[in-house]
Formats: sequence, C-alpha cells, structure tokens
Amino acid sequence: MLLLEYLRRPPKATGEDEESYKQDQGGKDEIGRQSTRTMDGSEASTHGCCPVPLFNLVERSNNKHHTRTTTTRISRSNFAKLTKDFVFPNTHFTNHESLPDLPDAFSSFITIYPQYGETQEADCIRKNEYYHLADHVCLDYCGFSLFSHAQMHSSIASSSTDPLPSGLLHPPFFSISYKSASLKSQVQYGNQDTLLEAAIRKRIMHFLNILDGEYSMVCTANRTTAFRLLAESYPFHTNKGLLSVYDYESEAVNAMTESAQRRGAKVMSASFSWPSLRIHSGKLMEKLSKRNKKSRGLFVFPLQSRISGARYPYLWMTVAKEYGWQVVLDACALGPKDLDTLGLSLIQPDFIICSFFKVFGENPSGFAGLFIKKSSIAVLESSTIARSIGIVSIIPARRPSQLIDDYSGAGLDVHSSRNQFVEDDTESTNSFSGPISTHICNDSAGMDNMLEESASTQKQKQVKMSEHGESSRVQDENKEISSDIVKPKCDHSIQEEKSMTITEADKSMEIVCRGLDHADSLGLRLINSRLRCIVNWLVIALMKLQHPHSESGHYLVRIYGPRIKFDRGPALAFNVFDWRGEKIEPELVQKLADRSNISLSHGFLNNIWFPDKYEAEKDKVLEIRACEITVASNKKKLKSDMGIDVLNASLSFLTNFEDAYRLWTFIAKFLDADFVEKEKRRYFTLNQKVIEV
Repeated sequence: MLLLEYLRRPPKATGEDEESYKQDQGGKDEIGRQSTRTMDGSEASTHGCCPVPLFNLVERSNNKHHTRTTTTRISRSNFAKLTKDFVFPNTHFTNHESLPDLPDAFSSFITIYPQYGETQEADCIRKNEYYHLADHVCLDYCGFSLFSHAQMHSSIASSSTDPLPSGLLHPPFFSISYKSASLKSQVQYGNQDTLLEAAIRKRIMHFLNILDGEYSMVCTANRTTAFRLLAESYPFHTNKGLLSVYDYESEAVNAMTESAQRRGAKVMSASFSWPSLRIHSGKLMEKLSKRNKKSRGLFVFPLQSRISGARYPYLWMTVAKEYGWQVVLDACALGPKDLDTLGLSLIQPDFIICSFFKVFGENPSGFAGLFIKKSSIAVLESSTIARSIGIVSIIPARRPSQLIDDYSGAGLDVHSSRNQFVEDDTESTNSFSGPISTHICNDSAGMDNMLEESASTQKQKQVKMSEHGESSRVQDENKEISSDIVKPKCDHSIQEEKSMTITEADKSMEIVCRGLDHADSLGLRLINSRLRCIVNWLVIALMKLQHPHSESGHYLVRIYGPRIKFDRGPALAFNVFDWRGEKIEPELVQKLADRSNISLSHGFLNNIWFPDKYEAEKDKVLEIRACEITVASNKKKLKSDMGIDVLNASLSFLTNFEDAYRLWTFIAKFLDADFVEKEKRRYFTLNQKVIEV
C-alpha cells in the first residue's frame, strides 16, 4: 500500500536525478548558444530507449509533444526517487551476515521494480543457452556477442523452446586470414569476400542498423588494431587534430594516439567534471571550435563510458561535424541494440568501430569491425605504414578447433589467434564461429574445391613453418595482434564442411548468430528496462554498506561517476575501502572475486577536472601512475598520469538480479576487518597461490 500511495503522489524532482538534469541542461544551453543550429532539448523517446536526448533531430511540433516530454521527465524523476526511497530505506549494513537472503532481497526488488518481471524471456534464454552462467557471475563484459555458449560447446538444451536447425556442426569454426594491405586499398579493391564473410557482414550490419549502401565494413583482428589502422591511414599532416572523449585510459585509444603523434597529430582529450564525471562542456566546445581549420581532424566519441557508465549526448557528434571534424563513433562499449537509437541516416559518423569476440563468461577468438562511410573513403591515405597491422578476412574453417577458456577481464582488446601461419603476405589462424546452416545446393563443387584447397594450403603452411621455424618470427612481427590460443579438437568429414555453402534460394550463405538473435528478440526497450533496474539497485545496495564502529562513519564502497540515475549506463566504477578509510587495491579485490566465481575488471579513470568547490579533494582522490609512451622518432619516455585506479562491473543484457546480489554479498565480506588475512591463510592452507597485498 505504501508503494502504491507513493506512485500516486505528485513527483518532486529531487536528489541526484534533479541535479543531473539541471547540469545536463546547463551544458546543453552552453552548447546551444555556441552552435550554429537550433538545439531542441526534447526527448527522442517516451520509453527511455534513447540513452540521452537525440538533439536537433526531433522538431517541436505542438503541445502534444511538449506533454510527452514533460511526462518523460516526470517518469525519470519518479524512478530515481523511487529507488532512493524504497531500496533498504533508513538502513545501513555493518555486518555481511546481516544482509537479507536472496529470496527476500528479490521479493523486495520485484516489488519496487515490477517492470523487471516483463523481462522473463531474458532469463529463459540465459537458462537454455548460457547455462554456464548459473555458477559464474560475468561482470567483465560489454559489447556484442555473435554466438551463444550453447553454440560454442554443444547443441541446445532439450528444454529450449527455440531449437537450432538440426543440421549444424557441433561445434563449427571459421578461420582468420591476415592481409597485407592499406585500409584504403582494402576498402576500394579488397572486398572480395568469401561466402562466409559476406554472410557474417550482412548479419552484423543488419544487427547494427548500418546500411550496406552507405558504409563499407573492414574486418580487423581486434579493437586495438582497428583504432591503430585508422590512425595510420588518416591524413594528420593536413588535419592535425585528434580529440578523444574518454574518462578512462583505453588501450585502443592509446594505440591510436601513439600512431597519430608519430605522424604529426596534435592530441587532445575532453575533461570530465568531478564528481559526476560529466563532460566539461565549455572545455570541449573550446577544443572543437578552434579557428585554425588545420587543427581539426578526428573526433573520437563513445556514447557511454565503459568504466563509469556515464552517458553522453549524441549532440556532440553533430556539433563536431558542424565545425569540420570527422567523427569516429566507438560503439564497442554499447550494449546490444543501442545503435537502434542512433538514427545513422541523420547523424552518419564517418567511422564506426565495433568488436565481436566474447561469449558471456568466456573469451573465444573473434574480430572487430571498422565501418567506413563511403563518402569518407577519399580522405584515407594509401600508406605503406598501414600494411600488416591487422586487416583480416573471415574464411571457412580448415579444421575444427577447441578454445581454451579464458575468464580474465583484463585483456578486453585481445582476441586474435597466436597460432599464426605465414605464406607470402597472408597469415591464417583458426578461430571460433557460430553454427552455420546446412542448406546444401546440388551445385556445390566450387565450395568443395575451395575447402580442399584450403586444407592443402594449411598443410603446406605447417610444413613451411616446421622447416623454416617462422612461428617465432611471426609472433615477434605481430606482437601487437595477440589472441586466445586455439588447439585442434577433432576431424570432421568433408560432408560436414559442406555445411558452409550457398543456399539454393538466393545463392548466399545463411548463418546463425544466436547472441545477436537473442538481443533482437528481446528488443531495446526491454533490455534497457532490465539493466536500469539492476544497476540502480546495485548502486544503492553498495552504498548501504558501512564499516562498524568507525568514528568517522566510513562507507565500504565509493562509486565514481553517475549514481542513481534513470539513464545511466549499465557499468559501475567503484572502490572498496577498509575501516580506516584506506583503499584496498582493486587488483586484490578482483583476484578474490575471481576465486568466488565473480569476474570483474578494473580501469584507470583520468582526464578529471576539479571545480573550485572540490579542489580540496583533488590531492586525496587522484593517484600518480607512471607509464611508458612512444613519442616522435619511435623513442620511449615515461609519462606521469593523474587519475584513479578503480574496479569495474559491466552488466550485459543477460545479467540477472542474482548476479548483482552475489556481487553485493561478496563486497560486504570486506566489512570484516580480517577478511583479506583470512582469505590469504585459507588459500595457503589449501596450497593455493598466495595473494600478495
């Protein structure tokens, strides 16, 4: 009854959601005054499907539109206040044993968020096709998954209501072939795909809502090589600017920065205001609007932070284009279906980068996609420097392979194969793929010949590698392109290999990408609603943990960036502190979590700007970290970064409430002042590797 009365009560825009709205509006007004267009701050959707308003793309038409915008604002405010008022109200937990058990916690959760009950389809998918997640909490993953766990290991569980076609390989694999070519020549002349690659391209572009007639897709070994490849091909001698918008240190952006600086680029970064970690609008606008046109170049923009979960307005891409920048949209941190909100036909970034490599809870080989707007191809250079740094082809498997499980979240950019073979300019590796339908037409001789040639070529490469010992040389030359190890599993007959053939109907290969299919079936609204409930509950639950008998009332957890917010991203940056207020090293927490079957990652927040009223916190919060960077003439030097080393929990569309609850109860164990020492003694007794603090 109390909850129903609350919902009937007129909303009050209070708390962090109100503050967020005011600050966001202030930033929008500042941008609007300096932009040449009229910026309309209305919502693009009444269901909260858009992470942030899609400015300048929706015209104010009548009072009905204004009413819809007001209703959306009320809904956002009500959600934030509902979370603050009803998740463990007036309660702090000082002992991990005092936490409610899972059934009670879930009962309270579903009462507060009844809309979560509408997402049961996601639970069914998880149970039937990602059943390994029953014992493992996977919170180190964000992005797109082509395949399901069931596809990778075996046929679908018999309880599945949507079985796969019976004629699929169990399990199937594709191969990756490394090319020696510049990005421009690959786009212009190298798109002679295998049937398999053409089918995968088509499925990916349909899933991402990218039109084949407007963009070309180049497959790269991984995310890092996609960024580096673009930097090596962009004319920084004339367009000298490289401006990125990241509140954390990114391996891929570092690779792009190093390549761009070697070619004369002037590198700049956006600043993020403490403590919200929102973009400092004035500073970013100043960098975008520089009068010298030669200082403009690439504007690298993610729609949300992979670490903190902060989301950024689409408006910045439009503003950058108005000032003459070319836009690189980093979509790797987005969840499935998030690109459905973009309206690419209206914004049209010049370049889009996505990554496809991970099955939830496991890390098989894969690839990344670099999408190039066809009208932007002309700007690229045919640089010889840009050869052999990661352009790949997806070709039919030469033999099935078995992947080694890798639950580490540290190497998110690492997912190409170490088993590299060399023949002239081309390197080939085996890699995992999803099941491919066995629609076999009568005229399949061409595919048979190709498969036989591939098998013969594979044998020749192995002989050549054995005779000349080229394996180590290849790894040295391509150390920047690393991946998961693959090993032979078994031999399939030629008849099974014929499953990768064209259909009689349209002469094109049909593949099944269950991970993408699952996201399509759930849809954007349902996915966003599910994650919104879980991540906001988790934020409050963690903030309710407080050390006992602490004179200054130290909280166990500190969260960085957005807290309770309707449109925050499904990622969380936080740290754990002991009863004295000293930070427990994130890597130590990560290792202990891993031994509890909870996968976390960690990152380094940087580019933080402290306003005057928070200046006193600066020295207490920021850490100095020395790192090695590459400067002109390939020389190395040490650079001191100021930032914060943090833990990161990233939620996928299959994350459920129990995952969040298990993380919460694990973190609560640090309320015991002796928890770390007890864990060290326990693992020493079990003859395990001792954790070093």
